Amino acid sequence: MSRRIMLVTHPTRPEVPELAQAFAQGLAELGIDAEIVPEGDPTRDQVGTESVTARKSPVPPHVDATGCELVVVFGGDGTILRGAEIARPAGAPLLGVNLGRVGFLAEAERDDIEAILMRIVNADYRVEERMTLEVDVLHEGEVICHNWALNEASVEKAARERMLEVAVEVDGRPLSTWGCDGVVMSTPTGSTAYAFSGGGPIVWPDVEALLLVPISAHALFARPLVLGPDTRLAVEVVPHSHVAGVMWCDGRRAVEVPPGARIEVRRSQVPVRLARLSNDPFTDRLVQKFALPVTGWRGPASPARPRADADADPGAAEGAG
Repeated sequence: MSRRIMLVTHPTRPEVPELAQAFAQGLAELGIDAEIVPEGDPTRDQVGTESVTARKSPVPPHVDATGCELVVVFGGDGTILRGAEIARPAGAPLLGVNLGRVGFLAEAERDDIEAILMRIVNADYRVEERMTLEVDVLHEGEVICHNWALNEASVEKAARERMLEVAVEVDGRPLSTWGCDGVVMSTPTGSTAYAFSGGGPIVWPDVEALLLVPISAHALFARPLVLGPDTRLAVEVVPHSHVAGVMWCDGRRAVEVPPGARIEVRRSQVPVRLARLSNDPFTDRLVQKFALPVTGWRGPASPARPRADADADPGAAEGAG
């Protein structure tokens, strides 16, 4: 039985098609079939019962990664999230090759292409599972949209000139009502994404938790919250506010939420599986991706890792992503 890899590419970077074709050719020469996912129609998208401006690069409906050994993504975090839409239903591991700026979800850089080929050929990678969210949007007692998210589900105001008024519920009990720009409900994976931009904490991937982060809330109590992994969250768009909102999943899939709509979020039983090439700790990834200063750190000396010189080049103490 032949081995099969699916390749997902950034839709606009001019160097990507040639890179993907060369990678596919390299896999073919080593006895592995490779399929490059075509671009979808980026004009409009339908999610739930409401029409919204389309996400970038929607996944064509016929794409199926069932039976694929890996889904390899060439791009930044946005493209990797697109790859997650393909890989998750099939249970295929996702391997990101960063062509963007931060690439927090990526496992390798463009310069690593030849090494990645050999790691794939030798199945030399490990797989870790990342928590995802199940999301339901209800209006007048009916589910108008069901979706999921790897990073976060966010409820945001649809009009710039007015605040969105929402009531937040935790495990069936009211927590607070906020006039705000929005609310982010995030996984630990998403704690370095939108939730981070909103002032939320960074949560290590091996911590099982949900995050609730209000965005620009006009309230005395509007702190980010870290909740248990089995918490059931709900956000209701207050009916008398007469202001509609938009619910986004991973910033890619959206549905309009009218006044009176309710968005329910809970932990999903279907994870996203990430292929990992490195055993470097998450701390090293933070240092590298956010260019954190570590000059002056010495740490405990050991035969395997001598202490860093406090006067050395700062880059010498930084770990790989």
